[in-house]
Amino acid sequence: MPTPSTTLVSPLRIGPHTVQPPVVLAPMAGITNAPFRTLCRSFAGGESMDGASGGKGLFVSEMITTRALVERNEKTMQLIHFDATEQPRSIQLYGVDPATVGKAVRMIAEEDLADHIDLNFGCPVPKVTRKGGGSALPYKRNLLRAILREAVAGAGELPVTMKMRKGIDDDHLTYLDAGRIAVEEGVTAIALHGRTAAQHYGGTADWAAVARLKEHVPEIPVLGNGDIWSAEDALRMVRETGCDGVVVGRGCLGRPWLFADLAAAFEGRTQDLMRPALREVADVMVRHAGLLGEWIGDEARGVIDFRKHVAWYLKGFAVGSEMRKRLAITSSLADLRAGLDELDLDQPWPTGADGPRGRTSGNNRVVLPDGWLRDPYDCAGVTEDAELDTSGG
Repeated sequence: MPTPSTTLVSPLRIGPHTVQPPVVLAPMAGITNAPFRTLCRSFAGGESMDGASGGKGLFVSEMITTRALVERNEKTMQLIHFDATEQPRSIQLYGVDPATVGKAVRMIAEEDLADHIDLNFGCPVPKVTRKGGGSALPYKRNLLRAILREAVAGAGELPVTMKMRKGIDDDHLTYLDAGRIAVEEGVTAIALHGRTAAQHYGGTADWAAVARLKEHVPEIPVLGNGDIWSAEDALRMVRETGCDGVVVGRGCLGRPWLFADLAAAFEGRTQDLMRPALREVADVMVRHAGLLGEWIGDEARGVIDFRKHVAWYLKGFAVGSEMRKRLAITSSLADLRAGLDELDLDQPWPTGADGPRGRTSGNNRVVLPDGWLRDPYDCAGVTEDAELDTSGG
Protein backbone atom coordinates (compact mmCIF):
# COMPACT_ATOMS: atom_id res chain seq x y z
CA MET A 1 0.00 0.00 0.00
CA PRO A 2 1.25 3.54 -0.70
CA THR A 3 2.60 5.45 2.24
CA PRO A 4 0.19 8.13 3.53
CA SER A 5 1.53 11.61 2.86
CA THR A 6 1.14 14.98 4.48
CA THR A 7 2.09 18.10 2.54
CA LEU A 8 4.55 20.08 4.65
CA VAL A 9 4.69 23.22 2.49
CA SER A 10 1.92 25.05 0.68
CA PRO A 11 1.89 24.74 -3.12
CA LEU A 12 3.81 27.46 -4.92
CA ARG A 13 1.76 29.77 -7.13
CA ILE A 14 3.48 31.19 -10.23
CA GLY A 15 0.75 33.19 -11.90
CA PRO A 16 -1.91 30.64 -12.97
CA HIS A 17 0.44 27.70 -12.35
CA THR A 18 0.46 25.62 -9.18
CA VAL A 19 3.87 24.11 -8.45
CA GLN A 20 3.74 21.24 -5.97
CA PRO A 21 6.12 20.36 -4.52
CA PRO A 22 7.46 23.93 -4.56
CA VAL A 23 10.68 22.93 -6.32
CA VAL A 24 12.31 24.54 -9.37
CA LEU A 25 15.14 23.17 -11.51
CA ALA A 26 17.67 25.98 -11.91
CA PRO A 27 18.82 26.80 -15.44
CA MET A 28 22.38 25.53 -15.98
CA ALA A 29 24.33 26.09 -19.19
CA GLY A 30 24.85 22.88 -21.14
CA ILE A 31 22.95 20.89 -18.50
CA THR A 32 19.25 21.72 -18.30
CA ASN A 33 18.47 20.91 -21.90
CA ALA A 34 15.33 18.99 -22.88
CA PRO A 35 16.82 15.52 -22.17
CA PHE A 36 17.91 16.44 -18.64
CA ARG A 37 14.57 18.12 -17.92
CA THR A 38 12.80 14.97 -19.14
CA LEU A 39 14.92 12.83 -16.82
CA CYS A 40 14.34 15.06 -13.79
CA ARG A 41 10.60 15.30 -14.44
CA SER A 42 10.33 11.53 -14.70
CA PHE A 43 11.62 11.20 -11.15
CA ALA A 44 9.65 14.19 -9.91
CA GLY A 45 6.50 12.25 -10.72
CA GLY A 46 7.33 9.98 -7.82
CA GLU A 47 8.10 6.96 -9.98
CA SER A 48 10.92 4.43 -9.72
CA MET A 49 14.46 4.44 -11.06
CA ASP A 50 13.24 3.08 -14.42
CA GLY A 51 12.36 6.62 -15.48
CA ALA A 52 8.57 6.29 -15.80
CA SER A 53 6.80 9.51 -16.73
CA GLY A 54 5.82 12.14 -14.20
CA GLY A 55 5.96 15.88 -13.85
CA LYS A 56 5.87 17.57 -10.44
CA GLY A 57 7.77 20.84 -10.02
CA LEU A 58 8.93 23.51 -12.45
CA PHE A 59 11.77 22.77 -14.87
CA VAL A 60 13.38 25.78 -16.52
CA SER A 61 15.25 25.88 -19.82
CA GLU A 62 18.88 26.80 -20.27
CA MET A 63 19.53 30.54 -20.33
CA ILE A 64 18.20 32.05 -23.56
CA THR A 65 19.64 35.37 -24.70
CA THR A 66 17.03 37.85 -25.85
CA ARG A 67 19.02 39.03 -28.85
CA ALA A 68 19.51 35.48 -30.12
CA LEU A 69 15.83 34.73 -29.65
CA VAL A 70 14.67 37.83 -31.49
CA GLU A 71 17.10 37.01 -34.31
CA ARG A 72 15.84 33.40 -34.32
CA ASN A 73 19.31 31.93 -33.92
CA GLU A 74 19.22 28.24 -34.90
CA LYS A 75 20.77 26.95 -31.68
CA THR A 76 18.50 29.14 -29.60
CA MET A 77 15.38 27.91 -31.36
CA GLN A 78 16.43 24.33 -30.57
CA LEU A 79 16.99 25.20 -26.92
CA ILE A 80 13.45 26.56 -26.54
CA HIS A 81 11.86 23.42 -27.97
CA PHE A 82 9.81 21.68 -25.30
CA ASP A 83 8.57 18.11 -25.20
CA ALA A 84 4.78 17.80 -25.47
CA THR A 85 4.66 16.53 -21.88
CA GLU A 86 6.41 19.60 -20.42
CA GLN A 87 3.82 21.64 -18.58
CA PRO A 88 4.24 24.40 -17.77
CA ARG A 89 6.91 25.30 -20.34
CA SER A 90 9.43 27.59 -18.70
CA ILE A 91 12.05 29.78 -20.42
CA GLN A 92 14.80 31.77 -18.72
CA LEU A 93 15.84 34.92 -20.56
CA TYR A 94 19.04 36.93 -20.30
CA GLY A 95 19.17 40.50 -21.56
CA VAL A 96 20.49 43.96 -20.72
CA ASP A 97 18.57 46.12 -23.16
CA PRO A 98 14.95 46.85 -22.16
CA ALA A 99 13.77 47.13 -25.76
CA THR A 100 15.31 43.81 -26.79
CA VAL A 101 13.98 42.08 -23.69
CA GLY A 102 10.55 43.46 -24.47
CA LYS A 103 10.69 42.15 -28.05
CA ALA A 104 11.77 38.71 -26.87
CA VAL A 105 9.02 38.47 -24.28
CA ARG A 106 6.35 39.60 -26.74
CA MET A 107 7.63 37.00 -29.21
CA ILE A 108 7.25 34.27 -26.58
CA ALA A 109 3.75 35.42 -25.66
CA GLU A 110 2.46 35.99 -29.18
CA GLU A 111 3.88 32.76 -30.63
CA ASP A 112 2.96 30.64 -27.60
CA LEU A 113 6.54 29.52 -27.05
CA ALA A 114 6.28 29.13 -23.25
CA ASP A 115 3.94 29.38 -20.27
CA HIS A 116 6.34 31.11 -17.88
CA ILE A 117 9.26 33.51 -18.27
CA ASP A 118 12.13 33.81 -15.80
CA LEU A 119 14.67 36.63 -16.05
CA ASN A 120 18.34 35.98 -15.27
CA PHE A 121 20.00 38.49 -12.95
CA GLY A 122 22.20 35.94 -11.22
CA CYS A 123 24.82 34.70 -13.68
CA PRO A 124 28.32 35.56 -12.35
CA VAL A 125 30.51 34.53 -15.31
CA PRO A 126 32.82 37.24 -16.72
CA LYS A 127 31.48 37.18 -20.29
CA VAL A 128 28.10 38.19 -18.85
CA THR A 129 29.06 40.60 -16.06
CA ARG A 130 31.63 42.49 -18.18
CA LYS A 131 28.69 43.62 -20.32
CA GLY A 132 26.64 44.65 -17.30
CA GLY A 133 24.41 41.59 -17.40
CA GLY A 134 23.51 38.80 -15.01
CA SER A 135 24.45 39.45 -11.40
CA ALA A 136 25.97 42.84 -12.29
CA LEU A 137 22.74 44.33 -13.61
CA PRO A 138 20.64 44.85 -10.44
CA TYR A 139 23.23 47.38 -9.25
CA LYS A 140 21.78 49.73 -11.88
CA ARG A 141 18.37 50.18 -10.26
CA ASN A 142 16.77 52.19 -13.07
CA LEU A 143 17.96 49.77 -15.73
CA LEU A 144 16.59 46.85 -13.74
CA ARG A 145 13.25 48.62 -13.40
CA ALA A 146 13.10 49.39 -17.13
CA ILE A 147 13.81 45.76 -18.07
CA LEU A 148 11.21 44.40 -15.65
CA ARG A 149 8.63 46.90 -16.84
CA GLU A 150 9.15 45.95 -20.49
CA ALA A 151 9.08 42.24 -19.68
CA VAL A 152 5.89 42.33 -17.63
CA ALA A 153 4.14 44.54 -20.19
CA GLY A 154 5.17 42.30 -23.09
CA ALA A 155 4.27 39.06 -21.32
CA GLY A 156 0.55 39.72 -21.20
CA GLU A 157 -1.00 36.87 -19.21
CA LEU A 158 2.29 34.98 -18.83
CA PRO A 159 3.86 35.19 -15.36
CA VAL A 160 7.31 36.78 -15.15
CA THR A 161 9.73 35.81 -12.39
CA MET A 162 13.38 36.67 -11.73
CA LYS A 163 16.45 34.97 -10.30
CA MET A 164 19.21 37.00 -8.70
CA ARG A 165 22.14 36.98 -6.27
CA LYS A 166 22.76 39.03 -3.16
CA GLY A 167 24.77 41.54 -5.12
CA ILE A 168 28.12 42.10 -6.77
CA ASP A 169 30.12 41.66 -3.56
CA ASP A 170 29.64 42.31 0.15
CA ASP A 171 30.18 46.05 -0.40
CA HIS A 172 27.60 46.24 -3.17
CA LEU A 173 24.53 44.29 -2.07
CA THR A 174 21.46 44.79 -4.23
CA TYR A 175 18.93 42.07 -3.41
CA LEU A 176 16.61 44.05 -1.13
CA ASP A 177 16.34 47.02 -3.50
CA ALA A 178 15.91 44.64 -6.44
CA GLY A 179 13.20 42.75 -4.61
CA ARG A 180 11.22 45.90 -3.94
CA ILE A 181 11.57 47.03 -7.58
CA ALA A 182 10.37 43.61 -8.72
CA VAL A 183 7.23 43.85 -6.61
CA GLU A 184 6.50 47.36 -7.87
CA GLU A 185 6.87 46.26 -11.51
CA GLY A 186 4.60 43.22 -11.28
CA VAL A 187 7.06 40.34 -11.05
CA THR A 188 5.29 37.20 -9.84
CA ALA A 189 8.06 35.59 -7.75
CA ILE A 190 11.75 35.98 -6.93
CA ALA A 191 14.48 33.38 -6.49
CA LEU A 192 17.56 34.38 -4.50
CA HIS A 193 20.89 32.58 -4.64
CA GLY A 194 22.45 33.33 -1.27
CA ARG A 195 25.84 34.29 -2.69
CA THR A 196 27.32 37.38 -4.29
CA ALA A 197 28.75 37.43 -7.80
CA ALA A 198 32.24 37.57 -6.28
CA GLN A 199 31.63 34.29 -4.48
CA HIS A 200 30.64 32.48 -7.68
CA TYR A 201 29.91 29.03 -6.20
CA GLY A 202 32.43 29.07 -3.37
CA GLY A 203 31.96 29.30 0.36
CA THR A 204 28.60 28.78 2.01
CA ALA A 205 25.30 30.16 0.75
CA ASP A 206 23.80 32.82 3.03
CA TRP A 207 20.36 31.46 3.80
CA ALA A 208 19.75 34.34 6.23
CA ALA A 209 19.62 36.62 3.19
CA VAL A 210 16.74 34.54 1.83
CA ALA A 211 14.91 35.07 5.11
CA ARG A 212 15.54 38.83 4.97
CA LEU A 213 14.25 39.03 1.41
CA LYS A 214 11.11 37.09 2.36
CA GLU A 215 10.45 39.59 5.15
CA HIS A 216 11.18 42.50 2.80
CA VAL A 217 8.78 41.43 0.02
CA PRO A 218 5.94 39.50 1.68
CA GLU A 219 3.66 40.31 -1.25
CA ILE A 220 5.09 37.65 -3.58
CA PRO A 221 6.70 34.20 -3.26
CA VAL A 222 10.42 34.04 -2.52
CA LEU A 223 12.41 30.94 -3.43
CA GLY A 224 15.75 30.03 -1.88
CA ASN A 225 18.74 28.77 -3.83
CA GLY A 226 22.21 27.64 -2.80
CA ASP A 227 23.70 24.57 -1.10
CA ILE A 228 20.68 22.30 -1.49
CA TRP A 229 22.39 18.94 -1.92
CA SER A 230 19.63 16.74 -0.53
CA ALA A 231 15.93 16.71 0.29
CA GLU A 232 16.84 17.29 3.93
CA ASP A 233 18.65 20.49 2.92
CA ALA A 234 15.53 21.72 1.10
CA LEU A 235 13.29 21.13 4.12
CA ARG A 236 15.81 22.86 6.37
CA MET A 237 16.00 25.89 4.07
CA VAL A 238 12.23 26.32 4.10
CA ARG A 239 12.13 25.83 7.86
CA GLU A 240 14.96 28.28 8.59
CA THR A 241 14.09 31.03 6.09
CA GLY A 242 10.32 30.88 5.67
CA CYS A 243 10.80 30.84 1.88
CA ASP A 244 7.97 29.59 -0.33
CA GLY A 245 10.02 27.05 -2.26
CA VAL A 246 13.50 26.07 -3.39
CA VAL A 247 15.56 26.24 -6.57
CA VAL A 248 17.92 23.32 -7.10
CA GLY A 249 20.97 23.58 -9.35
CA ARG A 250 24.24 21.76 -8.75
CA GLY A 251 22.57 19.44 -6.24
CA CYS A 252 20.95 17.44 -9.04
CA LEU A 253 24.11 17.00 -11.14
CA GLY A 254 24.42 13.24 -11.50
CA ARG A 255 21.40 12.98 -9.20
CA PRO A 256 18.23 13.53 -11.28
CA TRP A 257 16.34 11.36 -8.79
CA LEU A 258 16.81 14.16 -6.25
CA PHE A 259 13.47 15.43 -7.53
CA ALA A 260 11.81 12.21 -6.37
CA ASP A 261 13.39 12.75 -2.95
CA LEU A 262 12.17 16.36 -2.90
CA ALA A 263 8.63 15.33 -3.77
CA ALA A 264 8.67 12.69 -1.05
CA ALA A 265 10.19 15.01 1.57
CA PHE A 266 7.74 17.84 0.97
CA GLU A 267 4.90 15.31 1.33
CA GLY A 268 6.28 14.04 4.63
CA ARG A 269 7.51 10.73 3.19
CA THR A 270 11.15 10.99 4.23
CA GLN A 271 11.29 7.20 4.59
CA ASP A 272 10.83 6.96 0.81
CA LEU A 273 14.05 8.74 -0.17
CA MET A 274 16.01 7.04 -2.95
CA ARG A 275 19.36 5.41 -2.27
CA PRO A 276 20.07 3.65 -5.57
CA ALA A 277 22.71 0.97 -5.96
CA LEU A 278 25.29 1.44 -8.70
CA ARG A 279 23.33 -0.88 -11.01
CA GLU A 280 20.37 1.52 -10.96
CA VAL A 281 22.65 4.54 -11.37
CA ALA A 282 24.30 2.90 -14.40
CA ASP A 283 20.88 2.37 -16.01
CA VAL A 284 20.06 6.06 -15.55
CA MET A 285 23.42 7.05 -17.04
CA VAL A 286 22.73 5.06 -20.19
CA ARG A 287 19.22 6.46 -20.43
CA HIS A 288 20.52 10.02 -20.03
CA ALA A 289 23.11 9.54 -22.76
CA GLY A 290 20.50 7.98 -25.02
CA LEU A 291 18.09 10.90 -24.54
CA LEU A 292 20.87 13.32 -25.47
CA GLY A 293 21.58 11.39 -28.65
CA GLU A 294 17.90 11.40 -29.63
CA TRP A 295 17.66 15.13 -28.97
CA ILE A 296 20.81 15.99 -30.91
CA GLY A 297 19.99 13.49 -33.64
CA ASP A 298 23.33 11.70 -33.38
CA GLU A 299 24.15 8.95 -30.86
CA ALA A 300 27.88 9.64 -30.79
CA ARG A 301 27.43 13.36 -30.21
CA GLY A 302 24.92 12.58 -27.46
CA VAL A 303 27.35 10.28 -25.66
CA ILE A 304 30.14 12.83 -26.08
CA ASP A 305 27.89 15.52 -24.57
CA PHE A 306 27.14 13.14 -21.71
CA ARG A 307 30.82 12.75 -20.79
CA LYS A 308 30.75 15.73 -18.42
CA HIS A 309 28.10 13.96 -16.33
CA VAL A 310 30.09 10.77 -15.70
CA ALA A 311 32.03 11.94 -12.64
CA TRP A 312 28.91 13.41 -11.06
CA TYR A 313 26.96 10.17 -11.38
CA LEU A 314 29.83 8.04 -10.05
CA LYS A 315 30.72 10.28 -7.09
CA GLY A 316 31.20 8.20 -3.96
CA PHE A 317 31.21 4.80 -5.69
CA ALA A 318 34.32 2.62 -5.78
CA VAL A 319 35.36 3.10 -9.40
CA GLY A 320 39.04 3.16 -10.29
CA SER A 321 40.62 6.18 -11.94
CA GLU A 322 41.40 4.29 -15.15
CA MET A 323 37.79 3.16 -15.54
CA ARG A 324 36.55 6.67 -14.82
CA LYS A 325 38.82 7.97 -17.60
CA ARG A 326 37.62 5.25 -19.97
CA LEU A 327 33.97 6.02 -19.31
CA ALA A 328 34.64 9.72 -19.83
CA ILE A 329 35.91 9.16 -23.37
CA THR A 330 33.25 6.80 -24.69
CA SER A 331 31.44 7.76 -27.90
CA SER A 332 28.74 5.10 -28.22
CA LEU A 333 25.97 3.76 -26.00
CA ALA A 334 27.37 0.25 -26.43
CA ASP A 335 30.80 1.28 -25.14
CA LEU A 336 29.25 3.19 -22.23
CA ARG A 337 27.09 0.22 -21.28
CA ALA A 338 29.99 -2.23 -21.65
CA GLY A 339 32.23 -0.15 -19.42
CA LEU A 340 29.58 0.22 -16.75
CA ASP A 341 28.87 -3.52 -16.81
CA GLU A 342 32.49 -4.19 -15.82
CA LEU A 343 31.93 -2.41 -12.51
CA ASP A 344 30.72 -3.96 -9.28
CA LEU A 345 27.13 -2.93 -9.93
CA ASP A 346 25.92 -4.36 -6.62
CA GLN A 347 27.59 -1.53 -4.72
CA PRO A 348 25.05 0.14 -2.44
CA TRP A 349 24.51 3.87 -2.28
CA PRO A 350 27.74 5.21 -0.73
CA THR A 351 27.78 7.06 2.56
CA GLY A 352 28.61 10.70 2.03
CA ALA A 353 27.75 10.70 -1.68
CA ASP A 354 25.68 13.86 -1.29
CA GLY A 355 27.47 17.20 -1.16
CA PRO A 356 29.07 19.76 -3.45
CA ARG A 357 29.31 18.99 -7.15
CA GLY A 358 30.09 21.16 -10.14
CA ARG A 359 31.87 24.48 -9.87
CA THR A 360 33.06 25.50 -6.39
CA SER A 361 35.40 28.44 -7.03
CA GLY A 362 34.92 31.60 -5.00
CA ASN A 363 36.35 34.99 -4.06
CA ASN A 364 36.65 36.09 -7.66
CA ARG A 365 37.08 39.61 -8.92
CA VAL A 366 33.88 40.51 -10.71
CA VAL A 367 34.55 41.82 -14.21
CA LEU A 368 32.37 44.89 -14.81
CA PRO A 369 32.03 47.58 -17.48
CA ASP A 370 34.22 50.64 -16.90
CA GLY A 371 32.68 52.95 -14.31
CA TRP A 372 29.86 50.54 -13.48
CA LEU A 373 30.00 51.17 -9.73
CA ARG A 374 30.14 54.98 -9.87
CA ASP A 375 26.38 55.52 -9.74
CA PRO A 376 23.77 52.85 -9.01
CA TYR A 377 21.09 54.80 -10.88
CA ASP A 378 22.98 56.01 -13.96
CA CYS A 379 22.81 53.49 -16.81
CA ALA A 380 26.07 54.66 -18.35
CA GLY A 381 28.29 51.73 -19.25
CA VAL A 382 25.68 49.68 -21.09
CA THR A 383 27.00 49.48 -24.63
CA GLU A 384 25.32 48.52 -27.90
CA ASP A 385 27.08 45.15 -27.94
CA ALA A 386 25.98 44.25 -24.41
CA GLU A 387 23.36 41.80 -25.67
CA LEU A 388 24.94 38.35 -26.09
CA ASP A 389 24.16 36.70 -29.42
CA THR A 390 24.29 33.07 -28.30
CA SER A 391 22.20 31.16 -25.79
CA GLY A 392 23.01 28.50 -23.21
CA GLY A 393 25.12 30.55 -20.82
